[in-house]
Amino acid sequence: MNPEERNAQFGEAGADARRYAPAAARNREPLLEVLRGVLPGAGTVLEVASGSGEHAVHFAAALPDLTWQPSDPDEGARASIDAWASETGLANIRPALALDAAAWPWPVERADALLCVNMIHIAPWGATLGLLRGAAAILPRGAPLVLYGPYIRAGVATAPGNLDFDASLRARNPAWGLRALEDVAGAAQGFVLDRVAEMPANNLTLVFRRSL
Repeated sequence: MNPEERNAQFGEAGADARRYAPAAARNREPLLEVLRGVLPGAGTVLEVASGSGEHAVHFAAALPDLTWQPSDPDEGARASIDAWASETGLANIRPALALDAAAWPWPVERADALLCVNMIHIAPWGATLGLLRGAAAILPRGAPLVLYGPYIRAGVATAPGNLDFDASLRARNPAWGLRALEDVAGAAQGFVLDRVAEMPANNLTLVFRRSL
């Protein structure tokens, strides 16, 4: 993903390197509730496309037995992540890695879980395919791959707000847009879809498990 794609969801930066993503403050508690039930008790969680870093520090603080590895392809985003982490002084959050979901190989050889929030619709489809390929390469059997964001589902009416959001994304970049849950699940080779959790603001959390 290029910087335009990663910066599309951020608000204005503060006086320091920290960025602020309004959506992060709204969805972090509902998402944390899901994560508590699906993440392992200990180990390393790789977060792909960490953005501002607000999710990373919030989840690392709430789940102290897990080591959080944030990442982002954008240098400014990585500076924001590290600035948030420095302010909190958390010992279980690592420096942000330069990682582009669509580019292989990744700078991570293994993780016990993988989280990706609000990337799939603000990136080309190739980024989703790269994310799924990379997750299959680094996650052990049974490990969770957790994806959060808005999706289109067969047989389920799409909320008008999501339809408007999809249209606005495609107007900004034809390669962006809401993805069909069935397309993502079909591309997740080596995974089974374990859970679909309804979230606020017409979003979903998809929990896949490594099956091979």
